[in-house]
Amino acid sequence: MLRWSGGVLLSVAAAYYVYTPLPSTVSEPWKLILLDALFRSFIHAVGLTVCEGCGLGKHLRIVIEPWSSPTVSVTDSALGGVPARVFQPVGGGAKLRRGVLYFHGGGWALGSGRKLPLCPRASYRLAPDAVFPDQYHDALAASKAFLSPEVLQRYGVNPARVGVSGDSSGGNLAAAVAQRVHARKRTHIIQALIYPVLQALDLNTPSYQQNHNVPILHRHLMARFWLIYLGADPSLLPHLLSSPSSLLHPSIPPSIRSHLNWTSLLAAKHQKHYRPVGMETGSREVMGIVPGLVDVRAAPLLAEQGILGRTPRAYVMTCEFDVLRDDGLMYARRLQDAGVTVTSVHYDDGFHGCMVFSFWPFWSSVGQRSLDNYIQWLDHNL
Repeated sequence: MLRWSGGVLLSVAAAYYVYTPLPSTVSEPWKLILLDALFRSFIHAVGLTVCEGCGLGKHLRIVIEPWSSPTVSVTDSALGGVPARVFQPVGGGAKLRRGVLYFHGGGWALGSGRKLPLCPRASYRLAPDAVFPDQYHDALAASKAFLSPEVLQRYGVNPARVGVSGDSSGGNLAAAVAQRVHARKRTHIIQALIYPVLQALDLNTPSYQQNHNVPILHRHLMARFWLIYLGADPSLLPHLLSSPSSLLHPSIPPSIRSHLNWTSLLAAKHQKHYRPVGMETGSREVMGIVPGLVDVRAAPLLAEQGILGRTPRAYVMTCEFDVLRDDGLMYARRLQDAGVTVTSVHYDDGFHGCMVFSFWPFWSSVGQRSLDNYIQWLDHNL
């Protein structure tokens, strides 16, 4: 009976969203459609909407609980008062290890650090119960604790072979932490950012225009996540979505515009036929109402060149069919212009969240390739 009910649920979900338009070159589209349908069906079934600022993070925690094995020890701990799950290889003698602190994604409102055994993960507080800068402060506290001599010694980690990493909103936190930690003290760390979200001033970049309705991260959903994270009134959603591109917005200083100028920061193949969007309905007051939009701790892409130049070498992964594609590409370009060594990896058939498709039951080619490449880079650069 349970199997039959599950089959009906999958069938209904797939049928309800089966006409979701997807680019012909996206990797294994039916798997993406199915996962997106299940996610959206769940939201509708329990009557929850992110835009209303309800406690979605309390109810939706997709967790794959790892456990210790003969080769990996899994323990719960805390870093700077922030809950963390620690993965350590069993054995290895007295040789110092490499270490990465990973921040999970989920729009600062969903998910858990207790999943997918790749490396130590910090569980920062989630919106709407916690809003910016709480998540940033948690990430910074965990990072400082992780990089402290006492903690590195406790876990047998080589202080010259450590890094911070994260996907989506976790990539945002990793980038912000790397700017702060590395700018204040020359520590030997790396930063690995997986389809990071890095700004909300321009939700009309070419990737936002091209992929506004591509699963799993739709344009309106990303805007909702931003408003919840920044503690803003959800009613501002139409204003944030209808605001003109940052290049045309009169309230944005020229110094900030240059940090977001995708007409010069993006290659022509990513700009395509798109142009900056100007709308008369755009709100000129939204910048003043939501000051976090121009805070570099929330939007690392806005950082000054001098700060970027003092950040560690970086890995930036982007996907063609992702609204956040241009955030990552522009950040990689700005880091390179600032003299930072950057490995920019782009997947022409990739989509937001594709790396989790390297595991059953939604395995895909691009998911496996992206995970393998990420681990290979870490192996060569840590």
